[in-house]
Amino acid sequence: MKKRSIKNTRINEEVLRELSNILRGEIKDPRVSPLCSVVAVEVAPDLKTAKAYISVLGDEKAQQDTMEGLKCSAGYIRRQLAANINLRNTPEIHFILDQSIEYGVRMSKMIDEVNNK
Repeated sequence: MKKRSIKNTRINEEVLRELSNILRGEIKDPRVSPLCSVVAVEVAPDLKTAKAYISVLGDEKAQQDTMEGLKCSAGYIRRQLAANINLRNTPEIHFILDQSIEYGVRMSKMIDEVNNK
């Protein structure tokens, strides 16, 4: 497992916070679900790329539409991120659908069903 520096951890948290604000208030694309949230962000040490893990509540179509809308809005999101965060390089953002919350809810329901029997 790779050791993370304190600087990289702080940058990840700052990008996560600003990306959440941008998705919540500035994206006007109707494909992007209002029930989407940023779960985690991993910025590369050279600040060139970032992986943003996005969770979307809803069915599969809502998830796919939201991811498509975010990919189309990536340039605008990157520009807003550059305006809000003072970094040497503004990372290119790659959006990844994170289904861990949905998986956790499904497993919790299965455990409850087994306990009730």
